[in-house]
Amino acid sequence: MPSNDELIRLTATQAVALLRNGAVSPLELIDAALARIAVVEPAINALPTLCPERARAHARRLMDEKPPPRERGWLAGLPIAIKDLVDVAGVRTTYGSPIYADHVPTVSAPLVRRLEQNGGIVLAKSNTPEFGAGGSTFNEVFGKTRNPWNTALTCGGSSGGAAAALAAGEIWLAHGSDHGGSLRGPASYCSVVGLRPAPGRVARGSVRNLWSPLSVQGPMARTVPDVALFLDAMCGEDVSDPLSLPPPATGFAAALAAPTPPRRIGWSPDLGVGPVARETREICAAAARRFEDLGAIVEEAAPELADATEIFMVLRGVHFAVDRAPLLERERHRIKPDIIWNTELGLKLSGADIAAAERKRAALYARVLDFFARYDLLVCPCRPVPAFDVNLRHPEAIDGHKLETYISASALTYAVTLTACPAISVPCGFTRDGRAVGLQIVGRPRGEAALLQAAALFEQLAGLDRLLPIDPRPGTVPPE
Repeated sequence: MPSNDELIRLTATQAVALLRNGAVSPLELIDAALARIAVVEPAINALPTLCPERARAHARRLMDEKPPPRERGWLAGLPIAIKDLVDVAGVRTTYGSPIYADHVPTVSAPLVRRLEQNGGIVLAKSNTPEFGAGGSTFNEVFGKTRNPWNTALTCGGSSGGAAAALAAGEIWLAHGSDHGGSLRGPASYCSVVGLRPAPGRVARGSVRNLWSPLSVQGPMARTVPDVALFLDAMCGEDVSDPLSLPPPATGFAAALAAPTPPRRIGWSPDLGVGPVARETREICAAAARRFEDLGAIVEEAAPELADATEIFMVLRGVHFAVDRAPLLERERHRIKPDIIWNTELGLKLSGADIAAAERKRAALYARVLDFFARYDLLVCPCRPVPAFDVNLRHPEAIDGHKLETYISASALTYAVTLTACPAISVPCGFTRDGRAVGLQIVGRPRGEAALLQAAALFEQLAGLDRLLPIDPRPGTVPPE
C-alpha cells in the first residue's frame, strides 16, 4: 500500500483511479489527509474545522454497499473540503462570523448533498473571511489563513482556506465560491487552479440571491484535470436553483481526453479596468504567448469593459442588500465594516440606479458576444499584484496607484464576472521574490469544456502543477 506521503502527493484523478480499482480505500485516504493536516495546519490555518468521524462513517457506508468501487460516483470515496460558507449537516459551519460561531446545521446544502451522492467524502471546512467578504482570509472565529509559499503572506480571499489547503497537500479537492473573484484570486496567490463556472452550471440552492448570476460555486484543485473531475461531480440541474443547468452529454473530464487547441486568443494586460503591477504584466504576457506553441494566434484584444466597475458596484450592492440587510438590522455591532459598507451602499441605491446598471450590463454582454465571435479565448492576469502581507485587508497600492477599498484589487476578476463567461485561474509563473502569479483564461458563455481543454494544454506547457504539494515555507513580506 502507498505511504501517507505518497497518497497526499497523488492528484485527485490518480487517487480516484486507485479508489475505483480497489488499490486504496476511502479510509486510507482519510487517514493520509488527517496525517498531513496535523503536520502543516499549524503553519497555515486553512482547515480549522475537521469532521473525521463523520467522514469515516460515510466511508464505511460506501465500502459496505454492494456496488463495486468503480460505481461509487465521480469521486469514488475521495475526501474533499467544503468552504465554511456552505452548510454540512452535523458539522460546525460558522460563515466566518462570530454570530454563527457555534452554528451546527442539521441539513446539508444541495451542493454538498450532490457531492456526497457522487462519492465525495466531506473531511473538513475551509476558512473564509466573514460571510465571504474580503480579499484576505481572516475572521474573528478562526483567525488568519497563511499562504504556504510564504507564510508571511495572504492566501487571498474569500476561498483562501481552500487554496492554501490544496497547495500544502492537505486535501485533493476543495470547493470554493466566486462573486468578484473569491475563487480565482486565491488560486492565483497559491499557485493552484480555480474555475468559476458559468452561472447555473453548479446549483446553489440555499442562497438568498437565487435570481442573480453574480455568485457561483465552483471547483478548486492542483491540476486542470482534477478541476474537470470535480466539476463533473458538482454540476447538474436542481429545482432548488432556478438558474441551474442539466449536465453536458459528455463529461468535462472526458472532454480532456482529446483537447482541441484554441485558434485565436485575445490578450489584455489589464482589461482596461485598472493598474496591474509591471512584473505581473510581464509574467502573464509571456504566459499568453505560450499559446503560440499550440499554433494559436495571440494578439492584444479585449471586449470594452471600461464601465465594469460602475456596473459591478451597483449590482454587488444589491446583492449585499438582499443577503445582509436583515442581519444588519439585528447584529450591526457584530458585523465587520466591509460588510456594513457593501450593504448600506446597496440600500442607498435607487430604482433608477439599478435599472441603469442592468442596461449597461446588457450592453457589456453584447460586446462580449461580439468579441467571442472573433476569438476563442480571452487571456489576462488574474490578480494585479501577487500575494501581499497577511496582516493587510488588501494591497494598499499598485505601482504607486493607491487602492481605496479591498474590492479595487479584484477588478480583473469582477469585470469577468459581469460577462457571465466561465473563467479559470491557472499557475503561470513566479515573481523574482518567489510569489505565485496566475493567468486568467476566459471562455465563451457556457464554454467550460473548451476552456478546460485550453487550460489543460497550457498547464502541460507550463509544468507548474508538478511543484505541488509543498511544505509551508516561512518568509518575510517583500518590499513594494
